[in-house]
Amino acid sequence: MVKIIDMQDIRHLNLFGKITQVQTRFCFKYNNTLIFCVPYPLLHKAVGENGKNVQKMKEVLRKKIRIVAKPRGIQDAKNFIESIVNPIKIKETNINGDEIIINTMRQNKASLIGRDKRRLKEMQVIVKDFFGKDVRII
Repeated sequence: MVKIIDMQDIRHLNLFGKITQVQTRFCFKYNNTLIFCVPYPLLHKAVGENGKNVQKMKEVLRKKIRIVAKPRGIQDAKNFIESIVNPIKIKETNINGDEIIINTMRQNKASLIGRDKRRLKEMQVIVKDFFGKDVRII
């Protein structure tokens, strides 16, 4: 991952580490939600009992917070993308060469693309950082 971390991201990561006692270096925004990626075994600890860590982060930052499992490789791409775009349902995800093709219903396609392709561009940056591939929605 080659993403440049700015000061705001560093502040978010430090606060996340202090509240959850889980250190991570993966933080990004998607659809006005701040998403943190942690290794799968630490996911339960990061969320906290009954989601108390997530609630505390929401109160402090006054933003939507989501914690997802960090993908271990390209084989986890489908689960990773589904957890980011949740509650939008994805029919299937195919990996062909240098691109990941997301197949979904017509209404969900509009939700994934967003106004002025904002969500599509955010998704392309996220997938490029984690997997080094392009995204196409059909």
